[in-house]
Amino acid sequence: MLHLDDAVRLRALDAGRMLDLVADLPRQLRAGWELAMSVPLPREWDASAFHAIVIAGMGGSAIGASLVAALTEGECPIPIVVVRDYALPAFAHGPRVLVIASSYSGETEETLEVFETARKRGCALAAVATGGRLAEWARAWEVPLFQFEPVGQPRAALGYSFAILLGLIHRLGLIPDQRPAIEEAVAVMQEDLPRMAPEVPVVQNPAKRMAGQLVGRIPLIFGAGPLAEVARRWKTQINENAKAVAIFEALPEADHNTVVGTEFPSELLFHLMALFLTAPSDHPRNALRVRITRELFMRQGVNTDLFVGRGESRIAQAFSLILLGDFISVYLALAYEIDPTPVQVITELKARLSGS
Repeated sequence: MLHLDDAVRLRALDAGRMLDLVADLPRQLRAGWELAMSVPLPREWDASAFHAIVIAGMGGSAIGASLVAALTEGECPIPIVVVRDYALPAFAHGPRVLVIASSYSGETEETLEVFETARKRGCALAAVATGGRLAEWARAWEVPLFQFEPVGQPRAALGYSFAILLGLIHRLGLIPDQRPAIEEAVAVMQEDLPRMAPEVPVVQNPAKRMAGQLVGRIPLIFGAGPLAEVARRWKTQINENAKAVAIFEALPEADHNTVVGTEFPSELLFHLMALFLTAPSDHPRNALRVRITRELFMRQGVNTDLFVGRGESRIAQAFSLILLGDFISVYLALAYEIDPTPVQVITELKARLSGS
């Protein structure tokens, strides 16, 4: 295992510059919002134009959509449905359903199929991509295209995929202006960045410290409300960056099943670590559930830790936790002495699919 205080070795292992891409999240968030404000929209698109929004995406492109859906659920008067598959829901027909395809590469086969089906059904369309067939189709079909420059792996472009979608929903008149929350999230993350830099030693670096504790353990990550999607982000980042097993669970649902599964196999419980994400905006009952659930896991001998989102807005609280989780996943990869950027198994899987 690599000692995480060896900053020179960390940088050498991080050949794909994932540490720098994680640190780029605040800039992306602001740039994504500005892009969302700049793309022309059809004149008829307003708060009464649609009765549902469907966002199609996979992996790193889908997480931005899920976060938007979760963080706007209490304000957006129409449903936002996130599709991580090939099939467009049966209800999605006609111009009063807006289907947004979000694909970093513009070549995600599941997303392209949903987008093509939506056009055949006469849905309103928009696209988010860096290029590829999705961008080509959007231009050819003369629908709004939010195109941004590639920054690396799809998972490293969350600031764009989130803020573009959030800004678009605001421009439709469905939610209030989120620029103050975006600016607060940027400020909170910029304040946290210096503490998580590779030059900061483990004893003063919360991301390095947590990564060190996760070596040889399986993280089980809990969040409630919008933070369930933040927990999903922690899980997927640990999977892709650290090439490690991780699990996420949503509260309060997990208190109706997962909390019981802490007895067997008893010899493996030591290798679990239950991580709880919370924030001041949590529903009071969910805040209580976090505390009690953590105590129940501790009673069963499972190591636990608690992380609290910072800021006044729910967006700032969520993104302060996302930034921490992203850094933890990269430092965990480096502790295992691997480059966090390549995802060779996914590359092989796509190659085999394309040949079938």
